[in-house]
Amino acid sequence: EEVVTFTSVSKIHEENASIEINIPVAQGETVLSKSINKTINDHIANMLNFSEEPVNNLDLDQAIEQFDQEYSSFKSDIAESALVWEAIFDSEVIYQSSEVICIALNGYMNTGGAHGNMNITLYNFDGETGELLEPKDLVSDLDKFTEFVKPYFIQAIAQKDDEGIEEYFFGDPFHLPANIGINDDGLLILYNVYEIGSYAQGITEFTIPFEDVQAFLQYQ
Repeated sequence: EEVVTFTSVSKIHEENASIEINIPVAQGETVLSKSINKTINDHIANMLNFSEEPVNNLDLDQAIEQFDQEYSSFKSDIAESALVWEAIFDSEVIYQSSEVICIALNGYMNTGGAHGNMNITLYNFDGETGELLEPKDLVSDLDKFTEFVKPYFIQAIAQKDDEGIEEYFFGDPFHLPANIGINDDGLLILYNVYEIGSYAQGITEFTIPFEDVQAFLQYQ
């Protein structure tokens, strides 16, 4: 069975704004490789894109150029601004088997404001079809799985900042994050900044070992 190989690609642009992109590019012309590359490309292009509508198939170099031009316009309108806009994207393959490939994409943007914004996205691809997998595809019985995850969450936040679960979720009940992935140790559960708490509470992430989560896993 053919395994997808990846090559690291870096793009650094410092004409006006500062843009740095480090991504794995899947080699070959398979459906899987094309799906992976298009997903990562579209994600970054949309992060750099200022239009209201999401774009598909926007060339990364075009997206970089547009972001740079937006900054130039901003700078000429507000000459006293000393802030240089920044965009940094780092991505890596965190798990790969014949069944599933998981890629983590970390994006940091600063276009003004008190601080920049960081966001991590976990993309899970079916190892054959290249189809993007949702959490409901990765694990069975989401309701039971949610209850199963809760004690691991409580343990993770206690280790992180000694806070209780009542300090999170803005008064709502415990729920799963938008991002669930697989790494070499098990199932990765990741809540981004602002998803369940304040900026100061940061990212909350933890891994449930394979042996604990085996009963729920539909891909490995």
